[in-house]
Amino acid sequence: MSEPSAAPATDLAASLSALSWDDLRVVAAVAEAGSLPAAASRLGLDHSTVFRRLGRIEQALGLALFERRREGYAATPAGEEVVALARRLDEDVTAVTRRLAGRAPTPSGEVRVTTADSLLVHLMTPLFARFRAQCPEVRLDVVVANQSLNLSKRDADVAIRAGDDPPPTLIGRRVARIAWALYGRRDAAGGAAPADTSDGDAAMDAARPWVALGDDLSTMKVARFPAETEPPRRIVYRTNSVLALAEAVEAGIGIGHLPCFVGDVRPDLVRLAAPEPRFSADLWLLTHPDLRKAARVRALLDFLAEEIARHRPLIEGAAVRDRGAGDDR
Repeated sequence: MSEPSAAPATDLAASLSALSWDDLRVVAAVAEAGSLPAAASRLGLDHSTVFRRLGRIEQALGLALFERRREGYAATPAGEEVVALARRLDEDVTAVTRRLAGRAPTPSGEVRVTTADSLLVHLMTPLFARFRAQCPEVRLDVVVANQSLNLSKRDADVAIRAGDDPPPTLIGRRVARIAWALYGRRDAAGGAAPADTSDGDAAMDAARPWVALGDDLSTMKVARFPAETEPPRRIVYRTNSVLALAEAVEAGIGIGHLPCFVGDVRPDLVRLAAPEPRFSADLWLLTHPDLRKAARVRALLDFLAEEIARHRPLIEGAAVRDRGAGDDR
């Protein structure tokens, strides 16, 4: 990215006035995250999109807002000024939103939500409870299905799904990246003694029985992995449910890959290897374009996006939760 040339004060004022709220959010996200990939993840955008937008912003201002260092992006004095402006505006927008919320019609009606069993049990149910406390006039009809329902035909209003390629007919936002790791029972007697998580290959090569996802989920790389790497005799249990897979691992039937937000909160399970990046999948909140302005749908999507953001370290496998700590889900 070439260094922008300095702009006169009058031109700079005009350029600042021309910046949109989304432009300021990009600058603030890069400053807070310290890197373009991390900022892109926060914003739900592609890395290349953030790179191009930051370049356009700096070119418009005629100022370099960040120093590109080996360890990441560091705000220049000009960048710090723009970040401070973004934060002040964010506080103002939040304050006005709160005031207007008191005058806006209360969201009401029914929202039909579809999601997978593991997401519902380990993540969504406590969030749904908090949403109902905040929006008591909204009724939730939750459909558990590991296959996507057709939102275009109104089989559901909102889909909470994992996948890297959501249908182009739907709109929504990417709220996290679901990490998967290999798990087994914590005690050796259960069939899967803990292994050194720094040596994933040793754990995988150990002669232990495996549990795996069934053929109807074979589009997932994690579902195909055991069949591609283990002899058939070692795969002793299959199921078409991630939640049932977790139950099987916990029962000691065998070792298997699980989402970290499922495996890390079960006291009897232990990671046998670090999260495997190739099995990761984006977590999406999706709806049909015709429903995006419906108050009840918008209220639910906005609430879930904010709440899920609080749980991203757990979802993304960044840290194993303290087994002795209380669960604040």
